[in-house]
Amino acid sequence: MTVDPNAATQGFRPPDPASRPGAARYLVPALVAGAVAVGLGVYGNTHDPQGTAFNLAGFSSTSAVKSWLATAAIGFAVVQVVSALMLYGRLPGPGWSGTLHRWSGRIAFLLAVPVAVHCLYALGYQTYEPRVLWHSLLGCFFFGAFSAKMLLLRSERLPGWLLPVVGGLVLSVLTVVWLTSALWFFRTFGVTT
Repeated sequence: MTVDPNAATQGFRPPDPASRPGAARYLVPALVAGAVAVGLGVYGNTHDPQGTAFNLAGFSSTSAVKSWLATAAIGFAVVQVVSALMLYGRLPGPGWSGTLHRWSGRIAFLLAVPVAVHCLYALGYQTYEPRVLWHSLLGCFFFGAFSAKMLLLRSERLPGWLLPVVGGLVLSVLTVVWLTSALWFFRTFGVTT
């Protein structure tokens, strides 16, 4: 016997609303997000900053490396938004827009990790001016929100609005982190490598 995945489902009863998992299933991603954000903040605050964590040949400073990696991450995050709009049918897109969405997200995350490692290890959690305070707070929050989004992706029967909202939050926070670091660096020291 074969099953047609496109066949009508009139013979099947919808799931009983009482049997659906409640809001408790969202508690784990929220708790993980909080633990990641607080853990990074505590590490950055208690760790003795080392001044530098890495440098790449061809760049004038670690700040230039971080700024360019963060800018590339923002570029891939924009690809994430466009491909998500394709996936949700808001923009026309090719059949491989799901693959584009997954890989652009992976690349954006991989570009953001060395920036965060440098910030936490070399500079620590700093609060000496409002820009730096917001950058420190939101940098930790970004990785917490990203962790929650990754956990929610594995959940079944999510409300249709939840992933776009969490994804939008992740992008918004990443954008402010970029504005308070890379854009500030480029405006202060010029667009250099």
